[in-house]
Amino acid sequence: MTTPAAAAAPAARLHYLYDPLCGWCYAVAPLIAVAAALPGLALELHAGGMMAGAQRRQAGRDWREYALPHDRRIARLSGQPFGEAYFDGLLRDEAAWLDSEPPIAAVLAAQALDGRGLAMLQRIQRAHYQHGRRIAEPATLRALAVGLGLDADAFDAAFAAHWGAASQAHIEASRSLLRRVGGHGFPTAALAVDGTAPAALDIGRYLGQPDAWRAHLLERLAGLRAAAPAATAAPGCAADGCALPA
Repeated sequence: MTTPAAAAAPAARLHYLYDPLCGWCYAVAPLIAVAAALPGLALELHAGGMMAGAQRRQAGRDWREYALPHDRRIARLSGQPFGEAYFDGLLRDEAAWLDSEPPIAAVLAAQALDGRGLAMLQRIQRAHYQHGRRIAEPATLRALAVGLGLDADAFDAAFAAHWGAASQAHIEASRSLLRRVGGHGFPTAALAVDGTAPAALDIGRYLGQPDAWRAHLLERLAGLRAAAPAATAAPGCAADGCALPA
């Protein structure tokens, strides 16, 4: 899924592999916004379905105890805000389902309608982590789409078209790409310049440093191919769940 920045067929493309329920993807959201704003760089979103299908689960006490250490570390390293409605509302709500597939379908629908996939993802992440909303529920996603300026009926139709076989095919294609670029989970960013195969970037080392990330991308886009620093064991989410490296 390519953002509107690709309309001029730029020679550089940043492939962003993410999941809407991956906390570390929320951590790099400011970095992805920086990349999307760079002229001459096309951003493609690839959702991995970390908590789709058999991996979906309900919130509640056990999940809250598991998620809190991740979320606190994310906030400390990235500066991203978390709301009380998330910590003490959604995470305690045993009736709330954590399912990646509906929000993935919503991002695909927003992209298909008006090239607004990234904007929809940003709204979904804020709704989840700041406002504690149930982003697996179609009514919530519809409200977010309307708030983005999309027509409600058109969104409903696009959402229905992208949920199910289409979203599952997108997830499979994303996981295939993740393997090809040597990624280990989410988030993964891979840059392709002048038709080269996508090469993974160490986006995790730029958490909370959007200016340094912008400079790094500009250097790569300028054709400076100096060997990148060896990738470290950056925090992130595995394909089927979040990890918390020591």
